[in-house]
Amino acid sequence: MVPLILASSSPRRALLLREAKFPAEVVHPEVAELSCDFLTASELARLNAKIKAAAVAAAYPDAVILGADTVVALGAEIFGKPKDLVDAARILQRLAGKTHEVITGVALMEGRGGRITLRAVSSAVTLRSLSNDEIHAYFKDVNPLDKAGAYAAQHSANAIVERIDGSFTNVVGLPMELIGSLLPSVGIHPSSADRALFPLTGNGTVS
Repeated sequence: MVPLILASSSPRRALLLREAKFPAEVVHPEVAELSCDFLTASELARLNAKIKAAAVAAAYPDAVILGADTVVALGAEIFGKPKDLVDAARILQRLAGKTHEVITGVALMEGRGGRITLRAVSSAVTLRSLSNDEIHAYFKDVNPLDKAGAYAAQHSANAIVERIDGSFTNVVGLPMELIGSLLPSVGIHPSSADRALFPLTGNGTVS
């Protein structure tokens, strides 16, 4: 089987791959995520995913490299990871009581200099109305600093999330409905026939 490398520092993405039984080695890409006002959220997420994959591909020419990047968009305003807790509180204050998009860009690179597949998946998330006290109480349970939008859909979500439309795993950081169809196309298959963890439904908007 062709080796799979996950070019990501996110433990959540690695866990999603393991739960779907895709064996992957995790390599942290030594790159800074870009922030560009002239790109859409989908374009920015795909570009950052490609940059992460390319940073790792040179060292693994015979592997398939999977890069991913998640951003949050409220209209034309794009949020990545907060700079600090003050910035995290500001972001949640902007998102509270509104519906925003969570976009994950995916880059699948077939070895150094090989074919690159770029996709983006969007899910709609509605947050509850939140007071400042509720936001700071949430931060006691969840570290917002490594999460786009300053919240985690997989942890203490009921405290702030009212509704998710589309792929839940996309909001966590890796749209497994899409990944489950892309990886077999490049020769990477689950280590077991059990594929029921992430059925190919409710997969959000793919571009």
